[in-house]
Amino acid sequence: MAVLDYDLSKCSALVVDGNPTSRSILVSQLRDFGVASVAQAGRAVDARRQLEYRTFDFVLCEQHFPNDAMSGQDLLDDLRRNQLLPFSTVFIMITAEATYSKVAEAAESALDGYMLKPHKATHLSERLASARTRKGALQDIFTAIEDERFEDAAHLCLERFESRGPFWLYAARVGAELLLRLERPAEAQVLYKAVVAAKTLPWAKLGVARAQLDAGQLNQATTTLEKLLGEDAGYADAYDVMGRAQFELGRFDKALETYKMAATLTPSSISRVQNLAMMIYYAGDLESAEKLLDQTTRLGLESKMFDAQTLVMLAFTRLASSDRRGLQRCLDDLLRLHERDENSHRLQRLVAVVEALNLIQQHQFAKSVDTVRAMTGAVREPHFDFESAGNLIALMAQLSAKAIQLNELEQTIDVIGRRFCSNRSLTELLAASAAAHPPYAERLRATQAQVLEYAETAMSLSLKGDPTHAVKNLILHGRDTLNPRLIDNAFQLLQKHNAKIPSATELMAEVKELKSRCGSIVNRGSPGEQKRQAGGLVLRTGKRVTPAYMKQEHPPSPADTADTDTAPVIPGI
Repeated sequence: MAVLDYDLSKCSALVVDGNPTSRSILVSQLRDFGVASVAQAGRAVDARRQLEYRTFDFVLCEQHFPNDAMSGQDLLDDLRRNQLLPFSTVFIMITAEATYSKVAEAAESALDGYMLKPHKATHLSERLASARTRKGALQDIFTAIEDERFEDAAHLCLERFESRGPFWLYAARVGAELLLRLERPAEAQVLYKAVVAAKTLPWAKLGVARAQLDAGQLNQATTTLEKLLGEDAGYADAYDVMGRAQFELGRFDKALETYKMAATLTPSSISRVQNLAMMIYYAGDLESAEKLLDQTTRLGLESKMFDAQTLVMLAFTRLASSDRRGLQRCLDDLLRLHERDENSHRLQRLVAVVEALNLIQQHQFAKSVDTVRAMTGAVREPHFDFESAGNLIALMAQLSAKAIQLNELEQTIDVIGRRFCSNRSLTELLAASAAAHPPYAERLRATQAQVLEYAETAMSLSLKGDPTHAVKNLILHGRDTLNPRLIDNAFQLLQKHNAKIPSATELMAEVKELKSRCGSIVNRGSPGEQKRQAGGLVLRTGKRVTPAYMKQEHPPSPADTADTDTAPVIPGI
């Protein structure tokens, strides 16, 4: 029996293996090491459910499940993509496959350990000890991140990288993620390039592209990604980033093909199939979208990775195909989700949308009109976000397509457009929502031109040496439209020309008041849920999860670590 030289009596572990004998051996070894609580799962999908609601100190997971569509790698990728695996959890992959591709895949995933079957208990003991050492060595960085002291954490990472201290490569990766979060893409790009120069790693190359994308260098990012995919055509995260870049460049057909490739490479990824289904929906292919949206619902309805907006889009496709029973199922599923989270304002809004669709399907037009009118009264409220805008536009388009005339609808379209149509990708998402009534799509595109004119006028004033009137102009139109881009431009100009503007303090107070009224700032649009930027590390913050061997107490209950109710910023996000 292997005995570890540190106390694991308050640790918990999860063993994921489809073979009962292998699973039993691992459980026995962990208990011999002194691990107090060891849970088991025979399938990756069962493990995912446990990990969604419970935190473990160690996860030992088989790579291959013969009777399961989801592999251990798929499980790990989805957990990280959806922020369900804290830094403190040690994740070790165990497999009988020693092929180059599998080992390279594991290395790229930055696993805490990769073990080949059969293994000795002493080897497992060494891997656990090594992982514990790494977690301990980086604890100051993890602590700063989980306390949301991002500047401190980034500084610690840069120090570790420059001194080539323990685990300097991993520290560099975390530091680059922090710089991107702190909206310092130029510095992140420098750090990623330094890593590439020291060690040619795919994640570092992808990091360069992500930093370029965040800095608005779309063409450079596309070039970097094309080169990376030429070297590794199976790098799924690179396709995710490429799809985003193509979407922002307005190459929607190419973005669709890229999202298809990402979903093909990882067919068990709820997020990627969801993204593809939504992209097809916005492209106007409702028949294909319905099939994929339905597949996503069947695959992940019970998962935290499932986005409830999927059910709303599925309901729209079923209204278009006159599938009354299918639409009712969408409503029933949404109501069940809402019952589990009665305090979710977002789910309440989504339920109202599908209820309105159900009324339209039943030809109860008077009631559906009343519902839509109630929604239009909130278009200038802070809680009315981009997702709400897209859903309301789609509802209004359905009513207008059925020749139900409401005098105020065109005015509401203009109000929504001036508020949210800040760039082409956002505008085209909203225009796609209005596909049932094309005149609304054209009105939305016209409002984008109007917002762009407001921004260009202010920029011209600033370039002519009159930042005061530029800011006042932006505040004037920002107050009228509640457009976050105009308000943010005013904020940036005030910061840049503070000394040249006599009334800078008063104007800044106005800008901050407008920021609170306009709600979340949306600068870019893309389909699907983006809880983690593809190719990046998840930086979990907020309620802290500390491993037992560091904190010496049991992990919190699922209720203590439940996610808060945060509405997405765009449809599907």
